[in-house]
Amino acid sequence: MGLPHVARFPRATVTRYSDCFQLLFHGDEHSRRVDVDLRYLDDGDDLESTELRLLARLQELGYEVERRPPSE
Repeated sequence: MGLPHVARFPRATVTRYSDCFQLLFHGDEHSRRVDVDLRYLDDGDDLESTELRLLARLQELGYEVERRPPSE
């Protein structure tokens, strides 16, 4: 599954949970959620660095990014 097209969903919010990263893509009328299970990440020991790289990559792709505080 790929990411939603940036023209339709220009804003992305990333929240880290204990078991996944939740990416919420926002458009004018709709939103789309993508959960990334932490078990599938190579660098599971340093989740903050992984989250920051994810945010930077989303920004490079053209999304306006927002980082929410980690949730339990």
